[in-house]
Amino acid sequence: MAIELKRIVQLRPMAPADLPAAHALSRAQQWPHRAEEWSAFLDLGEGLVAERDGVIVGTTMWWCYGEDYASLGMVIVAREAQGLGIGRQLMEAAIERLSGRTILLNATDEGLRLYKALGFEPFGTILQHQGAPFDIPVAELIPNERVAPMKAGELADIVRIDGEATGLQRGRIIDHLFDQAQGVVLNREGDQAGYALFRRFGRGYAIGPTIAPDIGGAKALISHWLGSNTGMFCRLDVPEDSGLSAWLDEMGLPCVGRVTRMHRGELPAHGKALRAYSLVNQALG
Repeated sequence: MAIELKRIVQLRPMAPADLPAAHALSRAQQWPHRAEEWSAFLDLGEGLVAERDGVIVGTTMWWCYGEDYASLGMVIVAREAQGLGIGRQLMEAAIERLSGRTILLNATDEGLRLYKALGFEPFGTILQHQGAPFDIPVAELIPNERVAPMKAGELADIVRIDGEATGLQRGRIIDHLFDQAQGVVLNREGDQAGYALFRRFGRGYAIGPTIAPDIGGAKALISHWLGSNTGMFCRLDVPEDSGLSAWLDEMGLPCVGRVTRMHRGELPAHGKALRAYSLVNQALG
């Protein structure tokens, strides 16, 4: 079987010309990513495609954060090519290219067995919440706290805040998002204490990343975007242990799915004063 696979499947670096075929694969899986998101993924990272008889039947992508960490995602194998070991080939090739780095990913149930076999270990769960809420109460702010529009001059501080919360160097990702998204900053006692971005994604809009010092701050940031965009389809991917899931259900964004957070290598160290309450998306983390 291994010899036969080498004959029929060829792996090569993903190129811009491959994006329409890659987008078609994700649509066949009923994933919501638009062509624009695929293009941004490739601009910000790298990928591999698996070809069989000249047709792209599989993809994987990764994004590096500094010298020590990377996020891996967009692992797709066409339905007609599943069961041939193509997903394993793609993953092994990506792992080889990321040698020396801790690799983070969010696994669907279908991929769990493969990822565990490749040395990935679970460390949590991400819940996908989405909906088009209409009745969003005004967030309760604590004294000397406010939510204000993000300014271009604050970008360096936002990158610093993000690094403290995640332990990752995501400056390039945030810089890209800043050009594509609207942002608000949580200000406490005159200092920046968190932020949240709102942008087009998939079937509607995404709120994330959301970085805050506590759940009250996270709710204030998220409520801003939900309240100012009532009736619009919004999605958030939140850690199960964030405490936000039941609240999002009440706000009219029910949980529609879950994935398992996994790592291969040591998890990044991050501070205790801030945490990520929602992801950029499941691929980028």
